[in-house]
Amino acid sequence: MKTEAPETKTDGKSEADPPEGNASWRFVREVLGLIVTALVLAILIKTFFFQAFFIPSASMEGTLMIGDRVLVEKLPYDFHDPRRGDIVVFSDPHPVKQVDRGLIGGFAHWVGEGIGVQRPESPDFIKRVIGLPGETVWATGGHVYIDGVQLHEPYLTETTADFSKHTVPAGQLFVMGDNRNNSLDSRFTPQDGGLGYVPIDKVIGKAFVIVWPTNRWDTLGAG
Repeated sequence: MKTEAPETKTDGKSEADPPEGNASWRFVREVLGLIVTALVLAILIKTFFFQAFFIPSASMEGTLMIGDRVLVEKLPYDFHDPRRGDIVVFSDPHPVKQVDRGLIGGFAHWVGEGIGVQRPESPDFIKRVIGLPGETVWATGGHVYIDGVQLHEPYLTETTADFSKHTVPAGQLFVMGDNRNNSLDSRFTPQDGGLGYVPIDKVIGKAFVIVWPTNRWDTLGAG
């Protein structure tokens, strides 16, 4: 038994051929699907695993220079608190109250931050962890002491100016910049323009490598 061939129209196309419009629409849908998938993956990676940060100031010079870009890993602090010597990125410990964007506006801003087209509502900071909860930190004779024991700091290129004793509260960190003479950090209260103690829950992640510029590529170990 013969199977009849599809009827051929006068323009030379078979009735079995898919309409050109449908093929174009399928292509558009595939491209849109790839874009959405890429955006979702980028947001998930930034939210839970890694994020790049730009160094805006000289407070970490000696280790990090203005214009460096570092990669920050977030996963380790899901399993343990920051450790002494870690270089950590954290959100503003004392943020000012932000304008309520509403549910839709807040979500749109969050997505914008995730793909890097929106600035965070509060600035992020990068410093080195020096004092842990319950420890007493001070400096004398150009050296930092933790509970009476001198801290070994091979990453410094200068001595540390003396400062009085600070006992770190529970759930907080005492952080300092490696550029000790040009860093408003936990040695100074917010009223004095400093950061004060940093709540551990404000820590975003640990900087572990300089990725830009390429001639400064280097890993960032603990002190």
